[in-house]
Amino acid sequence: MEKIVEQGLLYDFYGELLTEHQKKIYEDVVYNDFSLTEIARENGISRQGVHDLVRRCNHILQGYEDKLHLVERFMHVKENVSRLQELSNDPNVTGEELLQEVRLLSHQILEEL
Repeated sequence: MEKIVEQGLLYDFYGELLTEHQKKIYEDVVYNDFSLTEIARENGISRQGVHDLVRRCNHILQGYEDKLHLVERFMHVKENVSRLQELSNDPNVTGEELLQEVRLLSHQILEEL
């Protein structure tokens, strides 16, 4: 997964567990694409301080994912739903094949939850 997309997903799932200050800085870097210098100037801290805070946030968010696996589960469910959509739009799939696949994929989705 591309790094910025991964950071965004991790933040979407676990961002509320960061402090307000961490969230503000992290959002400025990841979502607003501000430079470290701009963020440092705006917040009255050093550029290195911003860099360290972002690294610490990345580490914290990844730690939550390593323990909870919510993003990983979400991605698996998303893949299974995409597969269901592909099957339902495929005119070459018979009703019985579709039914078998729907049962299999729905079971996998329920296992992820």
